[in-house]
Amino acid sequence: MLVTLKELLDEAKVEHKAVGAFNGTTLEAIRGIIQAAEELNSPVILQHAQSHDDLIDLEEIGPVMKYYAERAKVPVALHLDHGSSFDRCVQALKLGFTSVMYDASAKSFEENAAETAEIVKIAHAVGASVEAELGHIFTSKVVQGEGAGADSTDDYEDLDNIYTDPEVAKKFVEMTNVDCLAVAFGTTHGVYLTEPKLDLPRVARLREATNIPLVMHGGSGVSDEDYAVAIENGICKVNYYTYMNTAGGKASKEYWQDDSKPLFYDSMSLVATEAIKEDVKRAIKVFQKIK
Repeated sequence: MLVTLKELLDEAKVEHKAVGAFNGTTLEAIRGIIQAAEELNSPVILQHAQSHDDLIDLEEIGPVMKYYAERAKVPVALHLDHGSSFDRCVQALKLGFTSVMYDASAKSFEENAAETAEIVKIAHAVGASVEAELGHIFTSKVVQGEGAGADSTDDYEDLDNIYTDPEVAKKFVEMTNVDCLAVAFGTTHGVYLTEPKLDLPRVARLREATNIPLVMHGGSGVSDEDYAVAIENGICKVNYYTYMNTAGGKASKEYWQDDSKPLFYDSMSLVATEAIKEDVKRAIKVFQKIK
């Protein structure tokens, strides 16, 4: 069942839960994500990150994602993650995506707000939702490679300069009419090598200042306990990919190392799908507070 992001997150906000957002970079991933959500009878967000265009282009994978979202037994929002241009966001909307993230967080506040407001007008005109980002979310060296711009909290003397400011966030939401906001409070994209230093009280202040659903990018290394506090404080969408992807990779490796298994790619594909599904189920249980 295809729905908008706003529908899912507004309900999550009221219930103090979060909806998992999982990247469908392959057919195995898409199937695993949808199967996990259906088995738990949970809503889910199926998304494509523009950074994954080198794996498969949006024009190719988008219709496949929509096919599975429309036929799912649970509510599914189809989302473009980290769209960096008007053209890419419009492309996603034309493909039937029900929400887009326009990421201008590296630009000045004024540019970010002005450009996001234009995307909001376009998306809302066709009944779609918009996510934006304020602040700086770290990137793991495992993802980027040493010396490739990866960073962490240890690289900054004053984290207030890069974490999302509640008053600035309030102004941004008022200027843009955005549906949800990705905020920076210490999380990291990729495989986290050390325990994250999270400013969880900041999330509550951001919720009070903006009164819209908040988004956690880079959930790697976050404990179930910290997830619970972040969600209680206002996080309604959690982007989750690295560990899900790793689960599929590990299962595939174990399959090929077992000499008793037939050397059939399709058999390995099913093993990877199952591993992804189980990891996504574990994450959904945490985000949706399912025992």
